[in-house]
Amino acid sequence: MDTVFLLTIVVVIAALTFDFINGFHDTANAIATAVSTRALSPRVAVTMAAIMNFIGAITFTGVATAIAKDIVDPFALNHGVVIILAALISAIIWNLATWYFGIPSSSSHALIGSLAGAAVIAGGMGVINFEGFLTIIKALILSPFMAIILGFLMMALFKVIFKNRNLYRSNKRFRHVQIATAALQSFSHGTNDAQKSMGIIALALMSGGYLSADAGVPMWVRIAAATAMGLGTSIGGYKIIKTVGGKIMKIRPVNGVAADLSSALIIFGATQIHLPVSTTHVISSSIMGVGAAQNVKGVKWGVARNIVITWIITLPISAALGALIFLFFNLFL
Repeated sequence: MDTVFLLTIVVVIAALTFDFINGFHDTANAIATAVSTRALSPRVAVTMAAIMNFIGAITFTGVATAIAKDIVDPFALNHGVVIILAALISAIIWNLATWYFGIPSSSSHALIGSLAGAAVIAGGMGVINFEGFLTIIKALILSPFMAIILGFLMMALFKVIFKNRNLYRSNKRFRHVQIATAALQSFSHGTNDAQKSMGIIALALMSGGYLSADAGVPMWVRIAAATAMGLGTSIGGYKIIKTVGGKIMKIRPVNGVAADLSSALIIFGATQIHLPVSTTHVISSSIMGVGAAQNVKGVKWGVARNIVITWIITLPISAALGALIFLFFNLFL
């Protein structure tokens, strides 16, 4: 059997594995606030998130196309399928490490950094599509700041609207509303995050000569990636739920609704313009913004600082890891 074909199959399996891990790694981000306020039990929240993730994942393909074409030119890569495999293994290692320690790191940063690192070590800086790559990096960097601002404004608006309402009754009503916003959050997560694995599979198919540049993302790839993420989501990431849902700030239902709405708007906006963003960064940043509007001293800024540090180091570490794994594979090429 053709070596390239075998490697392509391995890449597809690795990409779906990454998507599965991404599901339970990032599930926490979508449902953490709903679980922490007891709007939903963990089991119900995870089940709902799995279903909404799947629906969101098969609905859009624009982000997948950006991943497949805007970071590297798949037709300019020597050993392109091996580069993609190295990137996937690197991203999987980082995701599992941060999940184990309960750190809400970015799967998007890990995947994009790993792909860039493996591609550069294989073919030099010239293989990077700098215009597309820099646009993606800008989106990854700017989106958390936008989420902080929008979360702050959303919570400030809620404080004005509900300032004369009974706190207990308002929280009870918001707990019901939070079920809907958590579902919306999970759907938005699927529209952006699952697209990354679809894009990687499409990139591998292009590099192997099994897909033309203008063919789009095949339906079987969309369904497979959506299913992998849905199954991963059904397992749940309870360690990260604990960090996002309780360690940044004490979350009440009104805070949860404000954070869910803010982050879902940012993620949907990015999906509409075909840009991958880190749902981890966006959701955590929304919570920080909501907390700052509620009570600046109520935000556990030490925990927030540690999360931000993880955000910063993910790209360079994953790029280096992707490069090292490719060099290891290169010994056998």
